Amino acid sequence: MKRIKVMLVDDSAVVRQVVTGLLEGERDVEVIGAVADPLLAMTRMKTEWPDVIVLDIEMPRMDGITFLKKIMGERPTPVVICSTLTEKGAQTTIEAMAAGAVAVITKPKLGLKQYLKDNADDLVNAVRAAARSNVRRIVSSHAPPVIVEKHSASVILPPPGSDAMTRTTQRVVAIGTSTGGTQALEAVLAGLPRVSPGIVVVQHMPEKFTEAFAARLDSICQIEVREARNNDRVIQGQALIAPGGKHMLLRRQGAQYFVEVVDGPLVNRHRPSVDVLFRSVAKCAGPNALGVIMTGMGDDGAAGLLEMRNVGARTLAQDEASCVVFGMPKEAIKRGGVAKTVPLAGIGREIMQELTL
Repeated sequence: MKRIKVMLVDDSAVVRQVVTGLLEGERDVEVIGAVADPLLAMTRMKTEWPDVIVLDIEMPRMDGITFLKKIMGERPTPVVICSTLTEKGAQTTIEAMAAGAVAVITKPKLGLKQYLKDNADDLVNAVRAAARSNVRRIVSSHAPPVIVEKHSASVILPPPGSDAMTRTTQRVVAIGTSTGGTQALEAVLAGLPRVSPGIVVVQHMPEKFTEAFAARLDSICQIEVREARNNDRVIQGQALIAPGGKHMLLRRQGAQYFVEVVDGPLVNRHRPSVDVLFRSVAKCAGPNALGVIMTGMGDDGAAGLLEMRNVGARTLAQDEASCVVFGMPKEAIKRGGVAKTVPLAGIGREIMQELTL
């Protein structure tokens, strides 16, 4: 069995010790180096190059973003950011993900050792996903607690009703994505004109990070992009990003759509969950909706996209060649929820077709 070679770059001795121990406990992972700053990492990497780099942001001598950009420019390598869960850290981490990082693992300032141990599964899964990712897609396109029970979206949504959906002039686009999704969403949303259908998005991302992510997208897009608030209307020319740590559902009053932001258990190991959004869209918008599932690990969204297709919504999946991780789209295709598979560059065109249907 080929083991995943990991280089850990973090100026905290505690992080290096704990993360090394957690990763070395996995049969398929090998830590080939744990160093305090990027300059030491570059020296070590001259003799052995890692499959995945786990990288802190704020470090002496060279910051993580400078190192990340250097790596992506010289030899693109999957990078998992290990970032402090703060507002300042969120802004910096979003910049790192825009530069090519494939995933983010959060860490607190206090109780760090226990937190990392409690969230070991998230760290290990992120490393494995990164190792399987097509990181060159990021460069060329540029750029939680342990779960005992796996919930479905039914724990958030009310039981299905008998209310039939009728067509209206109001269209809604629902997008779900995970690993690699920050770059994919940037590519899609930045290409949309000011007049575009109302869009609701679930991007798997920790609490505190989605506001900074939405603000960054808003600064580069013609449409308005922001983190969703409870009871926000879904309107043309706007994309609402589900807040990290909350589920987002679509609701309808008459011919108008709005979002509901709610607490609840993790669904498919995530909060927000793509399945929760997609199933609510199936119920409230029916054939007036377009569902898009993009790059990501796991199966979140596959069941919900099938429900959308079954009630007459258009459904798309990002194709394998343009995905960083072809997990979520592959599962949705396997379950029969995808009517059409398109490359990342074609998703914006499909979204704009909603205005002419």
